[in-house]
Parts: sequence; structure tokens; C-alpha cells
Amino acid sequence: MAYEFIQTENREGVYIVTMHDPATRNALGPQMADEMMECLDNFEDDPACRVLLLTGTEPSFCSGANVRGFSQRIQDREAGKVDGPDASGEPLPWGKMESRYASRGQKVALGGQASRVPLRIHKLQKPSIAAVNGHAIGVGMGVALACDIRYTAEKTVFSEAFSRMGLIPGDGSCWQLPRLIGMSNTLLLQYTGDRIDGAEAYRLGIASKLLPDDELFDASLELATRLAKGATQSHALIKYLVHKSLFMEFEDALDLAHVAQEQVRMTEDHKEAVQAFLEKRPAEFKGR
Repeated sequence: MAYEFIQTENREGVYIVTMHDPATRNALGPQMADEMMECLDNFEDDPACRVLLLTGTEPSFCSGANVRGFSQRIQDREAGKVDGPDASGEPLPWGKMESRYASRGQKVALGGQASRVPLRIHKLQKPSIAAVNGHAIGVGMGVALACDIRYTAEKTVFSEAFSRMGLIPGDGSCWQLPRLIGMSNTLLLQYTGDRIDGAEAYRLGIASKLLPDDELFDASLELATRLAKGATQSHALIKYLVHKSLFMEFEDALDLAHVAQEQVRMTEDHKEAVQAFLEKRPAEFKGR
């Protein structure tokens, strides 16, 4: 399927998605977000696509939101054209913000591309890898954080730039970042909006691997291809367990893991792995 602002390719089970809007350095505007949502749904539904590899057209990964849209929204609010709980333009005290929205779906809808794309990536039942090959600014950083694994180039620039625009991170990074680098480092990056390079992102734990610029994509593709040849049902349940276990007692996490283990014991891939071990040969997983 042809898109205007993204490029897609299935390469041996690796679904490569490239954010492609050179004029804006791959800013995540509404149309790109629509295309991303559609292609991610297609990826999830296609058994031939086993791993997502997300990157951007050089020199950026994703430069963030399209700031021109901010000006229009300010004008619309001042003209009374904004619907929803934030239409009044009056800031709320902390204690009243939680009840502002009627439903979780309404929250995401009003959050627009800043929340719906990272959320869709986060909820994928297949592995996702971000090859962060250039500027990952604001929601661009949030998109990278939503992926399971991040490889970064030395030249890459990360920034939680929201506060510099008088905004807050609406892309889920307030949830993602503390789990990766702790609360203090998260607040430092989000208060200041300072830019950090790939080496600092790797040191902090934002990226799993730091690579020379010209080796990033090949290394990311190598990992993605390796995972695509693996036991994909195991991958899906591992991801589920890791996310669920963040909010569980240890014993409860073990109980849930036991249930999941019984599920994968029934798969053809488990049977193939055992047989391959006994026959001293590499297993050939089918994702079943």
C-alpha cells in the first residue's frame, strides 16, 4: 500500500516503517499519524510481518509535532472553536485533572497524534525496534520510547522539548522515561528540554546500543531479522508479562507466568524447539 508520509517494506518478516516527510524533518502531523495508525494495524494483522523496525528519512528520526498546528489551535480556542474538556482555556488545579475526561478513549482522541501513535506502538503484540538515526524531538522521542528496543546512532539528538514550548509531554514519556532512567533524570530532561546525544542516551539507558552512524540500520535490521526468525508467540507473551509484572507482586507475577507457560507449551514452535534440540540442529520456528 502506498502512503504519502511513510514508507513500508516487509523484508523477511521484518516490517520496516520509515517516517518520510523531509520538508518537516519527519514531523508527526495528522496525516502521517493517520498513515502510521493504518500501517501498524496492518502489521499487527499480517502473520507474515513478525517484527516492527521503525526509522526515519535522514537526517531526522522524527522532529516532533508540526508546530504550525499549535498556532491554529490557539486561534481556534480563542475563537471558541475547540470542543471537549479543554475548551474553556482555564487551567485546572492538580486534584481535578484526573476527572476531566469521561473515558480513556476520549483522552486518547483529544491527545491526537501525540498520544495515539505511541500508544498503538506500545500495545503491539509483536516486537518493535526503533533505529533512531537522527533528531528525535518531543513526540519523536516519545515514538522511539514506545518501541520495545532502541538502537541509536552517535549523531542522534534526543530532546523532551515540550516545556520549551510551554507544554507537557503528552506522548506517554512521563510513563516511559522513569521506568528506563529513573525519576530524577526524567525530570531533569523534561524540565529543561535539553538536548542529549546518542552517547548520553545510551549511558542513561534510553538506548540499548550505541552505533556508528553508518552501522545503525544494518545492526538494527540484523536484530529484527533474528527476532523475526524466533518463536513469535513466546515474544508476544514475554512482552505481555514484562508489562503486567511492573504493577504486580512477585508471587502474582509468577502465577501469571505459569498460565502463560502452559499456553506456549501447546504451540508447534515449542514442539519444534524440543525436537531440534534432541536432533542437534537449529530450530525452524513458524509462529504457531
